[in-house]
Formats: sequence, structure tokens, C-alpha cells
Amino acid sequence: MEIKQISEHIWSLKTWMIVPFHVWVVKEEDGVTLVDAGIGKMGKGILKFINGMDAGPLKRIVLTHGHPDHVGALKAILKENEVPVYVHKAEIPYMEGKKAYPGRKKPSANVTEHLVQPLMEDEAGNLNKIDSLEPYWTPGHAPGHVVYYHPEDGVLLAGDLFTSKNGKLYRPMPMFTYDMEEAVRSSRIVGELKPKRLEICHGKAVLNPADHLDQYIENTSNTYSIKEENVYKG
Repeated sequence: MEIKQISEHIWSLKTWMIVPFHVWVVKEEDGVTLVDAGIGKMGKGILKFINGMDAGPLKRIVLTHGHPDHVGALKAILKENEVPVYVHKAEIPYMEGKKAYPGRKKPSANVTEHLVQPLMEDEAGNLNKIDSLEPYWTPGHAPGHVVYYHPEDGVLLAGDLFTSKNGKLYRPMPMFTYDMEEAVRSSRIVGELKPKRLEICHGKAVLNPADHLDQYIENTSNTYSIKEENVYKG
């Protein structure tokens, strides 16, 4: 497993299996937050790193979404650390196998029932901050996909909202993205937050991604015949 400190408070942990898989460890005042749980074989490496980094115990796990490659190491991690696992409420019925993910014929339980709990929301439906991270609902790749922004470090942990190509934003994997138009619409969060660095699960980081967000939206919209008014509505 390749480990890299990407900002003052955040480390990236990466492994390969045809494509790269990233998870992120965030140092908090009370311990550590893990963002995503990767594939099963990452469990031991994640635990070894967290236990050895002298930043306090693992306090919580937050998920960008519930696809198998983002929850694979949960069982191993939770066996040693009984901590809460958070995800957007829209994702829970799919990852628990009560509904089939959009575009899939059959439901598949990626986690056991009641293992995860919903991220808290305010009265307007906005996701509440969870320790140092600001979550934002960004559906399209998955119904409950969420990105997590660390404002102090200027880092956006974007899960599968994008891949990257030549150091720039690129479309999420089409095979696993149920609604590319919605995913492109969700990408506007980058223009609102203007992070210094954007991290993705299956690819290299993108620096100053807002600088070429418009080009990304134009390119992807043209490829998938998405109307401009649909991208900017809402």
C-alpha cells in the first residue's frame, strides 16, 4: 500500500487492482476520520497506518457512497474498532440490498443492515459538518454520493464524482455511473468550493480543479448529448 501525506491533516492510502483505489485518513482533534473503506485487501494496511500514526484512535468512518470498492474493508476495520459509519440516507437502501442500484437488475447487499447510519441534516436538508469535514450531496454516480471538503486544508475528497486524465477532471466511470447528466450537474460543487486539491478514488489528484471545470462540463456534456440548461438548472 502506498501512503502519502497530501496536506497538513490528510493522508492518501492507495492500492492497485487493475485501477488505483484510494481512501483517506483525516487527523482530527479527537482522533482520526477514515473517508471510504476501499477494497477488502486494504483492511490490514489501513489499520496498521492508523494505529501507528500517533494521532489518536479511529473515531468515525464516512463514506462517499456504498459501492463494493468503497466498503470492502469495513468488516475488518470494525472488528477492531467499534466506530460509527456514516453515509447519505439516499444510499442506505441500495447498499443494504433493499433496492437494486439504478441500472442494475438485482439488489446486492454490500453491508449488513443497520451497519451504517445517515449523515445528519439541518432543517433545509443540507448535510451537517462532521468534525473537520463538510459533506455535500453529489448524486449521479450513485444516488447518495457525497463529497467531503476540508476547508482548512483546501482539499476536496471527491470519491467517484470524477476520474482524472492528464492532470485534469475527467468523467466518472460510465459503467458504474447511473446518470451522467446528474453527475455533471453535481460537478458544479467544485466551482462553488474552489478547492486547492481534488482527490478521487480511481486516479491521480487534480490541482486547482475549478480552473478547468467549465471545460470538463462542456466536454462531458458534448460526449453524452447533455443540454446546457439541464446542467445549470436547480
